Amino acid sequence: MDVVVSSRHCEVSDRFREHVEEKLLRLEKHDHRIIRVDVLLEKEARPRDPERNVRVELTAKSKGPIVRAEACAEDKMAALDLALDKMAAQMRRAADRRKVHRGQHAPESLGQAMARAQENGVAAGDVGEETSSTEHMVGPVAVDGDGPLVVREKAHAAAPMTLEQALYEMELVGHDFYLFVDKESEKPSVVYRRRGYDYGVISLDLDR
Repeated sequence: MDVVVSSRHCEVSDRFREHVEEKLLRLEKHDHRIIRVDVLLEKEARPRDPERNVRVELTAKSKGPIVRAEACAEDKMAALDLALDKMAAQMRRAADRRKVHRGQHAPESLGQAMARAQENGVAAGDVGEETSSTEHMVGPVAVDGDGPLVVREKAHAAAPMTLEQALYEMELVGHDFYLFVDKESEKPSVVYRRRGYDYGVISLDLDR
């Protein structure tokens, strides 16, 4: 497993690099397919919270999906430990979810998941409406109200996948939702975490 350490606004000592490599070895027991781990160490120039002075971001690349985790702490050692714990937990959850679905020969399709969600009284379009008398622009986005908003744009390659694969990759990146293109319906869709192994699915009907 290759370990690549980079930094922003701070220096990285050889001792810290060795410490990182030693710590990351524990990830191999969760996923033996890991080929490389990128470690980004970033120090805030003027931190608002001293306990979030340093941020560590881990990106593990393997023959399977990419796994990411990040954490902030007062110093780099603590931030590294927190990020490493998060990544190990994400790998464990993904492995546990695979065990839960081991007996499922055909992954549940998006249509089946949506039908099951509606039977349980979960409506994909149940979203509360907010109104405001003022509107202003934040970057390219029109915003109602005076609340703060952080706009962050990302573009990802979208290879169609099954709902089962989307759930697996959501666990690995440690998010509560995952945007994907459903392989069966070819619709843009989002799967999101509700409780435990209970998930919801929202899809966009482009024909309407």
